[in-house]
Amino acid sequence: MKAIILMAVAGLLSTTVTYAQIKNAKTETIKVYGNCGMCEKTIEKAGSKSKLYKTDWNEDTKMASITYESKKTTADAVLKNIALSGYDNASFLAPDEAYNKLHGCCKYDRESKTAVAVNNTTPGNTMQDHDGHSQGNANVNMQEASQLKAVFGNYFLLKDALVKTDGSTASSSGAALLSALDAVEMEKLKPDDDTVWMKVEKALKTGAQHIKENKDIEQQREHFIALSKNMYELIKASKLTETVYYQFCPMANDGKGANWLSKESAVKNPYYGSQMLSCGKVVETIKQ
Repeated sequence: MKAIILMAVAGLLSTTVTYAQIKNAKTETIKVYGNCGMCEKTIEKAGSKSKLYKTDWNEDTKMASITYESKKTTADAVLKNIALSGYDNASFLAPDEAYNKLHGCCKYDRESKTAVAVNNTTPGNTMQDHDGHSQGNANVNMQEASQLKAVFGNYFLLKDALVKTDGSTASSSGAALLSALDAVEMEKLKPDDDTVWMKVEKALKTGAQHIKENKDIEQQREHFIALSKNMYELIKASKLTETVYYQFCPMANDGKGANWLSKESAVKNPYYGSQMLSCGKVVETIKQ
């Protein structure tokens, strides 16, 4: 009995320490659908990030207690992560693809099968006018376009620096790209975009960081290969208003070939610069 009490106290202290690490903490309790202990692990993993937010889900009540850093994120942002892991909740509905990947015992009865959608407002920031809903959509789209436009713009500047074989400028462009990536707020992205963003965010930031820290043009070009592959996925999902060309050089990457993105159809090779400026071809034209 004494051992059980000690374990309970230790667990309570552990939870207290975890919450104490979250500054400006705010807690909300929200319905999240699920069935079992396996669901609990998945929901809490998707809804927890060190020092930013933490989720505790109750299997019996189907209620999630979400504690989050109120100056850096929102409960809706956490709930979107949970929905993308396959679990419907009071704010978002999971994509069918995510729900279908759940283990058989985790497939709760769904009240709706409509894919996850972005809320047009955040807590404490509602818009009310005669056309509030459409205005909310417009603001969300403008916020998303602005932050992704900065990401793509800095990628193209980096590509141009590599075309000119300018390691110093490429390093500066890598730093600017990293800043643009760090500034992206996932909760302001559209469903298709944030699904891809979660997949490529880490790799994009790693690539930009390496290029920022290294002025050796050959190493920068090596990191640009993976960076371009992940940027391609993000651009495809975002449906830019301008046309973008996905190009390919068969000689790059030790003869394995490598791709890059360009705003112009004319080939200007970032992997060889003036040595083989026009080596390559357009393999895909990306339009809205």
